[in-house]
Amino acid sequence: MVSTNYAPEHTGIGPYATGIAEHWASRGHDTHVLAGLPHYPSWRLDPAYRKVWRATEQRAGVTVHRRRHSVPPRQSALRRALFEGSILAHGLLAPPRTGRLDAVLAQLPSLAGGVLGARIAARHHAPYVPVVQDLMGAAAAQSGIQGGGRAAELAERAEAWVLRRATLVGVIHETFVERVRAMGVDPGRIRLVPNWPHIAAPSRPRDRTRARRGWPPEQPVVLRSGNMGLKQGLGVLVEAARRDPATRIVLMGDGNQREPLARRAEGLPNLDFLPPAADADFPDVLAAADVLAVTQRASVLDMSVPSKLTSYFAAGRPVVASVAAEGGTAREVLRSGAGIVVEPENPDQFLAAVRRLAEDPGAAEELGAAGPRHVAAHLSPEAGLARIDALIDEALGGRRR
Repeated sequence: MVSTNYAPEHTGIGPYATGIAEHWASRGHDTHVLAGLPHYPSWRLDPAYRKVWRATEQRAGVTVHRRRHSVPPRQSALRRALFEGSILAHGLLAPPRTGRLDAVLAQLPSLAGGVLGARIAARHHAPYVPVVQDLMGAAAAQSGIQGGGRAAELAERAEAWVLRRATLVGVIHETFVERVRAMGVDPGRIRLVPNWPHIAAPSRPRDRTRARRGWPPEQPVVLRSGNMGLKQGLGVLVEAARRDPATRIVLMGDGNQREPLARRAEGLPNLDFLPPAADADFPDVLAAADVLAVTQRASVLDMSVPSKLTSYFAAGRPVVASVAAEGGTAREVLRSGAGIVVEPENPDQFLAAVRRLAEDPGAAEELGAAGPRHVAAHLSPEAGLARIDALIDEALGGRRR
């Protein structure tokens, strides 16, 4: 596997890459991962890796080959290009020593990882299978990143090169299929492999967790967890807190927009910034909230479906999604039956949905209960890993040389 993000990263793509690799190792496969250094979601290098240039680790039976790369604390098209370029250069300069490989899976959106995966597979005459978690070209165009217009064109060309060389292409949501097809990939080689929750079910009473966090029983608490970046459009939550002092808004996580958001929210006593919760506490913290929020900029349509959604559904709380109605995120929330979709970047609509749920606890409980049912029926880890296994098995049966 080639995945820039890997354990100990505990949010975003890292947990999925880790889960797949450890699953393979548990089944007796000699599993190798070419990974970057831990840096996400804070976009700061993990202090434990500060002096690491190259390293080979053993983690849960998986051989992890680390290669150093740049870590831009702020995002722009140029900084992102340097980040990708450093991954590519170091991977080409020092490819991992693995012995003969039977198949190579690459986790995108890392374009550098996709190129490295394709080259490694070609060298071993092995099937190459990229899994599209995000679309980098669309992300550059839709996320609001500085210099995104020109970057989008270049990124899409690189994406097309990577995907056209694949034996099969996995996509985590059907909204990606049309863009992948438009890059020249035969639709007959595209397979749907949705993500799954990587957290346990909540285990502690909600009132105990709320008391420990200082959340009064009578105060509605809206929690948003995960990376704080440009594409998330988190300003809508700051404005919601400003307009309704009776509602507590909690932003839990890290990212390059955390500091700008904190400056914008200065003086708002009902808006809290929390560090990411420990893995053992995370499910209970999600379940202790009254509403779980997912937000995206209005321009975000078909570039990304947040990985946090699977964890939200598993937590059993209602979701309010401030996202474009025609995008994949809205489609997934409505499909689950676990949430409400409102207009993106509209704090009044967002607050109206939150108040409606606060005034109707029965409706809130009904929405919340739909999430775990949806996970059990469609998004279990066992089903997700089985789809990945089937993807690789199919590629092995129809390898392209």
